[in-house]
Amino acid sequence: MTQALKRIAFLTSRNMVDPGPEARVDAFEHRLELEALAPACAEAGFALVEQVWDDPGFDPAAFDGIVIGTAWDYMEKHGAFLAALERFDAAAPLLNPRATVIWNSDKTYLRDLENAGLPVVPTEWAARADAVSIARAFERFDCDRLVVKPQVGASAWRQARVTKGDPLPPDSEMPPAACLIQPFLSAAETEGETTLLFFDRQFSHALVKKPKAGDYRTQSMYGASEAAVTPPDDAIETAQAALEAVAGDLLYGRVDLMRRGDGRFAIMELELVEPYLYPEQGPDLGANYARALGRLIK
Repeated sequence: MTQALKRIAFLTSRNMVDPGPEARVDAFEHRLELEALAPACAEAGFALVEQVWDDPGFDPAAFDGIVIGTAWDYMEKHGAFLAALERFDAAAPLLNPRATVIWNSDKTYLRDLENAGLPVVPTEWAARADAVSIARAFERFDCDRLVVKPQVGASAWRQARVTKGDPLPPDSEMPPAACLIQPFLSAAETEGETTLLFFDRQFSHALVKKPKAGDYRTQSMYGASEAAVTPPDDAIETAQAALEAVAGDLLYGRVDLMRRGDGRFAIMELELVEPYLYPEQGPDLGANYARALGRLIK
């Protein structure tokens, strides 16, 4: 008799699965990711079921586990998202763990990594992205270009690049509240950003992302290119050190790195909430993910 597959809710967001005016231009990445994960997970005994995280009809108790997938509106609904995770966590095993997600969903986690001795991009923290805080960052970093990001954000949402002497972008293009301000790293225009994917802390695959000419953002929705790469040893070592700084189980972890002016890799992001997993650059993604899921959900 064939054993029934364990049902795993794969959390996504409405703007990734519903066509219409609110759909994200990169919604196709949700489909690419599920097409890579679902068959391998089925072979391992798990049925991945896509589920909009804030659908009122979602019953987390009907699942054997819950994984956070392409929930790419959580930064706009941060409080509701965290409240929902509390309910989900009480009903079924949640991966990544709720405490980890809470910590990682606010970019002040970068300050914790820096305090632990890890190399991160130098950062000025501010309550608002206003002229005073940006002027202070220009003086501190002695640079001509800055990147301003929301403290809670993803996919370059409400993120801006500021050039010294130029007018600030309109408020609608700047972070809506607390933010971090970082020097623009010239490596973005040359070497690009190196991204490494891990499942249950085991390295899976890597790629280099380069912005299109004239831009600085490394997401495909802004025209960036993505190419599989064998990462250098120092990139793997930096990424593994970032993961080792996090306690508890990790189904998935993505580390985005870029070289600083001193030539060392710095941590741009440690993505433990809802990172895109780049199936096109990781032919073994499905198998690696399924094995990790099998070790963490019994």
